[in-house]
This record gives sequence, C-alpha cells and structure tokens, in this order.
Amino acid sequence: MKLLAIGDRFIPGEVMEKGLRELAEKGIKVNVREWKHDSLEELQKDNLLVEQKGPGAVELPAELLKNIEEYDIIVVQFAPVSKQLIDKAKNLKVICALRGGVENIACDYAATKNISVLNTPGRNARAVAEFAVGMILSETRNIARSNSALNKGEWRKDFPNSGGIPELYNKTIGIVGFGHIGQLVAGYLQAFGSNIIAYDPYFKGQYQGVKIVSLEELMKEADIVTVHARLTEDTYHLIGEKELNLMKKNAVLVNTARSGLVDEKALITALKDKKIMGAALDVFDVEPISPQEEILRLDNLTMTPHLAGSTKDAFINSPVMMKDILLRALNKDKELPVVNNIYPTL
Repeated sequence: MKLLAIGDRFIPGEVMEKGLRELAEKGIKVNVREWKHDSLEELQKDNLLVEQKGPGAVELPAELLKNIEEYDIIVVQFAPVSKQLIDKAKNLKVICALRGGVENIACDYAATKNISVLNTPGRNARAVAEFAVGMILSETRNIARSNSALNKGEWRKDFPNSGGIPELYNKTIGIVGFGHIGQLVAGYLQAFGSNIIAYDPYFKGQYQGVKIVSLEELMKEADIVTVHARLTEDTYHLIGEKELNLMKKNAVLVNTARSGLVDEKALITALKDKKIMGAALDVFDVEPISPQEEILRLDNLTMTPHLAGSTKDAFINSPVMMKDILLRALNKDKELPVVNNIYPTL
C-alpha cells in the first residue's frame, strides 16, 4: 500500500515524514512531496482562492502528481484535491485532510468514486480558541490600538470605547457555533467569571454553565459575540444587518472562524455608525486587504492577518493525529472522522 503526503510551508516535508513514520511498520510506504511557495503569503493566497472557489481553482504542479495512479492514500493540508486529480489517481481509496475544514477536497465527487475523505477535527481548536480570547481582550482593552500609538510616539489613552471599557467578569459572552472550538472558548471564559450563552442548532448535548439559546436571543443579550461556526451554504452571512442591529450599543463582535459567516459590509456600516462598540476580525472577504479599503480606517476594530489557527503545535501535531486515525482505520475502527459518508477500506 502506498501513501503520498503533500507538505507545504506550514507543514514541511520533514514534519510530515516524522508524523507519518509509524505507518511504515504496518506496510504502508510513505512518500512525501512539498507544494512549494515563495512565501507564506503566497500559500495563503492560494488557500483562500481554493476556499472561495473550490479545489479546481488552483492547479498543482505536475511534479507533485507524478505516478499518482500508484497511490492508495493521499494526505494533504492545503493542497487541493480536485475532480481532475481524483480521476488521475486510479487506485485511490482514502483522502486525508490535515485540518478540520475540507474546502480543498472534492468530497462529493470522491464519494461517487467510493473514496473516503477523512479529516482531523479539532487539530487547531486550542490555537483558535486561545486566539479568540486574545482578540476579545485586545479589542475591549485597546491593547493593539495603544501599542500602535506608542510605536508612533503617542501616549494615547482616549479610545472609542473609553466611556465603557469592560471587564469580562459577569459579562455575557455569546458563542455562535458550539463545537470543539466554541466549547474551549467557553471553558476559558468561565475562568474569567463570564456568563456563557451559545447558539448551535447541531449541538445536542449539555455543557455545564452554558445556556443554549436562539441566535436572536444571543445577539440581543451578549456583551461580546464570538463566532466559531462552520461555513456552509446555510451559515453564509449568518450574522448580517438584521443580527447586528439586535446587538447592544456597547457590544463587541469577534470573528476568528470564516469571513463568510459575517456580512462584512454590514459590519463596517455598524462600526462606522457606532451601532456596536467594536469588533475584532482575523478573517476577511478579500485577503490580503488592499491598502485602499475602508475597513483599515476604522478606529473601533482590531484586525489580524488570518493568524488564529497558525501555531507550531497545531501544525506539528496534525500528521501525528492523521497517523493515529489511519492506524485505527487499518484496525477496522468504526469511530473515524469520515467527512463524505464513505468508510475507508484499507
């Protein structure tokens, strides 16, 4: 059995090879190649294009796909696995994504070929959850703005929220999307003494101290709204003008998930008109942001360039997580992170 792993600038070849090495003991021959980019920015540009337009939007170099028809398993992080690639990989049985989202894989088409798609849910959940809490603190306490002012030689203490800078203790935090990331955020914020409410129509369990509410109630009641939902056709612009108008005037919106979950134009208008106190964004409709964009001139917005999930630990652990998943698949484990309802046959 043969496995092709395609690394990138975030998970380089040596990390991929080390993480998957144990599979050789089970008779799987691992071959590692790298999707080359001149910079992280170039990789992120390709990744955003794939996320927005599908895996066929970016074509992989021919050398990455040499002898692709020989491989039973393909492991990727950001590299796109398109319909065309699947058609060339005549022996393919499993496609593995070293991330939670599978926007870079033609999952439905793979299912028609009886090819299983596996992902690594929660691989960077802790990274994103920690970052979200950091964004909440940065926006509400003016950490980024005051740092920027000091770098310009300004001793600034007057900010758009100076009349109502909050502490997190006893504030109501609304979490939109209560999966692995949302639950981690809840735990972190409970340690601050925050009151947690959450909206997630797919969450059926219980989480101590968290009240599950409607989206409308959450937007009305929360002092801070933090977004952690999956982006699908149903959740596109989940938070738009209507939802933003429900928020308190002194409330803050944080999005470290996917830009499409929030209507960016409606949010800019709400911030300009001071309908809400502030926001913090790690994701944008167009990345990188053009210097001419209006969003860069808002003084009640904290911005970072799509960094939330990018920690050394998250990237290093991803191949190891997938190695363990594949070993379980070899042992016919039925509890596997199958994305497209096709159970792997290895």
